[in-house]
Amino acid sequence: MNWEAEFTDCFDRCADSMRFTAFLLCGNWHEAEDLMQSAFLKLYLAGPKLSDRSGLEPYLRQIVVRTFLAERRKVRWRREKLTDTPPEGLSSAAGAEDRLVVWQALTAVPARQRAVLVLRFWHDFSVEETAKALGCTTGTVKSQSSKGLEALRRKLGPEFDHLRLEV
Repeated sequence: MNWEAEFTDCFDRCADSMRFTAFLLCGNWHEAEDLMQSAFLKLYLAGPKLSDRSGLEPYLRQIVVRTFLAERRKVRWRREKLTDTPPEGLSSAAGAEDRLVVWQALTAVPARQRAVLVLRFWHDFSVEETAKALGCTTGTVKSQSSKGLEALRRKLGPEFDHLRLEV
């Protein structure tokens, strides 16, 4: 199969999953869309050079996380201005408010810790898989998980104790 067809197949399979991962990292759908598009562009450009294309989804997830972290390290000035209110209408489903509060609190967690929390608790990665995806040691993943969960707990307050995640 040629690279164009493989890339199209990968995009069709992974776009929604990567967009949601990017949303969990960014906390904003528009920024998540930009992040996802950047990641797919990087994958598209790197694809012809890859010797083994069997594991494109984990590689793409790694690109999403690393692109997110790289953008957070850049200068804080941006043309876009983020607001406190989402442009999307709020769902009235049970638990929707809790999810919004947790996602909003997640955006207050530092970028590296947020990346660890998303990979560990949303994607259910092991410590070793998370360390490999982020290019760090397992000790770093454990400490970032602990610090990230503590920051999330502080941000959420005691009314969200029923949602506690334990490492």
